[in-house]
Amino acid sequence: MWINQQMPFDPDLILADVVGIAVEVVNHDSGIHHHGKGQLLYAPKGCMRIVLDGQRCVLPPIRAAWIPAGVEHQVVMTNVVAYRSIYFSPKLSQLIGDEVKIVAVNEILRALIERMAWWPWDLAEVKTHNILALFVEEMLQAEPEVLQLTLPFHPRLKSLAEGWSPDGTLPPNLSQLALNIGASSKTISRIFRRETGMSYQAWRQQWRLLAAIELLSLRYQVNDVAYKLAFSSDSAFIHFFRQQTGLTPLDYING
Repeated sequence: MWINQQMPFDPDLILADVVGIAVEVVNHDSGIHHHGKGQLLYAPKGCMRIVLDGQRCVLPPIRAAWIPAGVEHQVVMTNVVAYRSIYFSPKLSQLIGDEVKIVAVNEILRALIERMAWWPWDLAEVKTHNILALFVEEMLQAEPEVLQLTLPFHPRLKSLAEGWSPDGTLPPNLSQLALNIGASSKTISRIFRRETGMSYQAWRQQWRLLAAIELLSLRYQVNDVAYKLAFSSDSAFIHFFRQQTGLTPLDYING
C-alpha cells in the first residue's frame, strides 16, 4: 500500500501476517524504535543508513536489509528515496532468520518485494501462500553483503564511534590515531580486534567502503569520491572498490 510521510503508521497495530508499504520521501529520520514484526527494507533508488546497537549499516539501491522483530534500529534517509518496507508476523519472521543481514536483490526477489509492498492489508492468507513460500526461499538463497561496520565502545575510542558518518572525516591512520588518543598502536589494535573482530586497518577500509557506497548512491562522481576518501588517484579507488566488492563503482551502484 502507498503511504506518504505524514500518514500515521504502526505495522504492529495491523493484524495481517504481511504488511507492505511503498513510500517516497525527501528526508526522514525514524528515530530509534523497534517492531513486534520482522521488517524488510528495500530501496530501488537512493540510499539509507541503518543505525543499530553498536553497528552502522549502509543500504544502497538494489539491496535489502532484514531486521528481525524486536531489534532496536534507526533509519536515516538524506536524499530522495523511494523505498519498500514489508513487515512479517513473528511466525513468518522465524522462517527468514533472527539476525540482521543485508542481501543482494535479484530480479525475482525484486518482483516479489514490489508485489508484496502493494498488497491490501486484509488480503486472505490463502491468496498469499505460494508467493510467500517463494519469497522465503529467495531470501534464504540471496547473496549476503557485508555492509555493516561494528563500532568500538572503549572510552578512548569514543570519538570514532560517536563521530561515525560515511560522509564525515576519514578516520586517521593507526599511527596518527595512537598520537591522538595517547595509546600505543599495539593497544589500539588489540582493542579493535576484541571489540569489532577486525584489525584497525581492516576497520578503516570497511569505513571507506561504506562511505564510498553512500557517496556513489548520492550520485557523486568517481573522482570526487576518490578525492574525498583520500585515495591517491581515481584508479587507486577503483582498484580498492573492485577488490572489496568484485565490481567497479559504477557497476555496483547501477546493479
